[in-house]
Amino acid sequence: MEMITTPKHAYATLPVHEFKLYERVNGQLMTTLPIIRMQDAWLHAITEKQTIDTMMDEIAAGRGGCVVTMNLDHMRRYDQDRAYRDLCEKATLHVADGMPLVWASRIQGTPLPERVTGSNMIWSLTEATAANGHSIFLIGGAPGTADGAADVLCDKFPALNIVGTLCPPHGFEHDTDELAKIARTLIAAKPDIVYVALGSPKQDKLIETLRDYLPNVWWVGVGISFSFVTGQVSRAPQWMQNFGFEWLHRLAQEPRRLAARYLLHGLPFCIKLFADAFGRRITGS
Repeated sequence: MEMITTPKHAYATLPVHEFKLYERVNGQLMTTLPIIRMQDAWLHAITEKQTIDTMMDEIAAGRGGCVVTMNLDHMRRYDQDRAYRDLCEKATLHVADGMPLVWASRIQGTPLPERVTGSNMIWSLTEATAANGHSIFLIGGAPGTADGAADVLCDKFPALNIVGTLCPPHGFEHDTDELAKIARTLIAAKPDIVYVALGSPKQDKLIETLRDYLPNVWWVGVGISFSFVTGQVSRAPQWMQNFGFEWLHRLAQEPRRLAARYLLHGLPFCIKLFADAFGRRITGS
């Protein structure tokens, strides 16, 4: 896929000379990874393996970053909430976590190679981290799940180095002392990768708060993935994931919490997304 110019508003805060992901070509800021535009968002058209390989290369070079795994709900908020959009645009890698985004990319004629999910990467990225001798820190999740997930991951990958876990108390995001405590804990632990399992946008806001304290760390928001790892919450069968029905499985598990997100907001926005993708296909824009 041909490289395209990065949008003027994107990645403005990143020091270009410090990132392999970006380079100057004829005076213009361009990415060395392929990206596509979907509505006003930009997504890297890369596989899960390419995502992980990029992170491993950057860690080896002493550079940090942040991955946004964007699903349909994230895309909706990106479209409607300027503050959330600003958070996303500061991420280093934008990948598509959600089959509706993959389908929309195909409709508009700029197909993404595959879905890249935080729930899958918590396994594959952890395996690569162990193989390369790097370390991981786990933040968030329901009480006890970070510790439980750490135990499961260490059992599966014996070479893995988990340098700490933390489950912040309720309301920590409004407490400067608690935020400072989290920062001090992470600085002392010196992880290479931090999994943040707080749900979006809370996890995105915490990552943005902490990134400057640990510029060489890679941050990945993983949502409910700690509970998937421990088995406290079951993930949808593979066939449901493949056909884009994972949301139905999640809705059946937590109907009260997820009904509005999936039915009242998600479905109408999905129709809008597909219509926009079809329009881009017709107009070539």
